[in-house]
Amino acid sequence: MSALTNYLLIEAEAIANTAKKLDESEVETAFKILKSCFKNKGKLITSGVGKSGIVARKIAATFSSLGITAIYLNPLDALHGDLGIAAQNDVAILLSNSGETKEIIEIIPHLKAREIKCIGIIGRKNSNIFKACDVFLDSSVDRESCPLNLAPTTSTSVALAIGDALATVWIEREKVSRKDFANNHPAGNLGKQLTLQAQDLMIPSTSIKFLNPEEGLMQIIEYLTKDGMGACCVSKDNETKKIIGLITDGDLRRGLKKHPSNEWSKLRAKDLMTCDPITISKKTLAIEALKLMENNRKKSIGILPIVNKDMICLGLLRLHDLIQSGLSNS
Repeated sequence: MSALTNYLLIEAEAIANTAKKLDESEVETAFKILKSCFKNKGKLITSGVGKSGIVARKIAATFSSLGITAIYLNPLDALHGDLGIAAQNDVAILLSNSGETKEIIEIIPHLKAREIKCIGIIGRKNSNIFKACDVFLDSSVDRESCPLNLAPTTSTSVALAIGDALATVWIEREKVSRKDFANNHPAGNLGKQLTLQAQDLMIPSTSIKFLNPEEGLMQIIEYLTKDGMGACCVSKDNETKKIIGLITDGDLRRGLKKHPSNEWSKLRAKDLMTCDPITISKKTLAIEALKLMENNRKKSIGILPIVNKDMICLGLLRLHDLIQSGLSNS
């Protein structure tokens, strides 16, 4: 067994031991406090010093991603004005392995004065922070995985695991949906999958070439190659833009192959167009459009017309633009 594996197992064992020794009544009280806080439009404030402060920031960030107002309060700055962020109905999660962190002890009376409940993720019972908190979540460890038993390693892993578990149970109990989560992650792939719509990426109809069904081959080629669109819509009325067909580069190639070259001059848009192109609405999720393009078994689809219920073309959605957006179907 490598040293790395050994240290990972030490930390994993410490987290497993924490799961066994946490007081269920304290855990339930913690959730009741959190529930009351968010019901009353309060904030979650997390605080810690040093490595515990880094863990506190992570816990605040995790709850924020669930749509909860959560912020990290630096206890070193709190007594010099930053306590102004704390208000009635807020709840504080305080982290300290020793339970005697001076800066945390100093801010607790000011939190209490604002009637803020304190949940302690603390490594030592009967410490001053333990006595001051309304709830105690035991994050004590037998020793750090650090061979010197000095660097905060196992203790911070346990504290972080408790914070993650609180957030995870909150997701389960409050039935936070994938869409709720995605709304706070609009730049991530999940957020894009659940929020990005076809209308967000489409090329508007004002930038699209519309052909009359009787247009000839040279006009079709000109429209297809102009602006690099690679497709043009066929409509009997250029004003209403109600489409009756779509011509893509592929349609043109297939049409020319189907007809002998001496007939090419007679070809019209109506002879080359796909009469029943697959279309989507503007509200279609971009990820669904991507799946439709990539999974179509009849023929490859590189462009989808976006239409309303009357088949009026609103725009075109290209596979290229979906890929460029960073959207992934995997």
